[in-house]
Amino acid sequence: MEINKNKENQHCGTKPKKIAFGIAPLGIVSIGIVPMGVISIGVVPMGVFSFGAVAMGIVNLSVVGMGIISAGVTTMGIWEYSPNSQNNIHNHSKQISNSNKENMISDIFNTKQEAEKAASKYGCIGAHKMGNKWMPCKMH
Repeated sequence: MEINKNKENQHCGTKPKKIAFGIAPLGIVSIGIVPMGVISIGVVPMGVFSFGAVAMGIVNLSVVGMGIISAGVTTMGIWEYSPNSQNNIHNHSKQISNSNKENMISDIFNTKQEAEKAASKYGCIGAHKMGNKWMPCKMH
């Protein structure tokens, strides 16, 4: 069995091209299936700027995206935009205040009947079990 020493056929350790196309292309600008580079466009792009179906990188524009800045239908990131999203900027430094804790505790009941009665103030019906306690509404 002979080892192929042709640099054109080797992927690991070779320099990225300026523009690369294909399956798993590696280039400054990469277009294809699983492209990798600074600007990646394709099915599963991975790069600094990624555009595609399922993108991973610093800045993403995709259906499903994971990165620092991410826009798409389903996104995960520090700053994100999604048409379904209620809160576009995650504030990780925000703590739950004591008044919020008190409100949360006031919505936990010992019996199902108490929780069902409290559900009317939220405009919902029923109650659901939370550990050994009960909370208003059939679901969160």
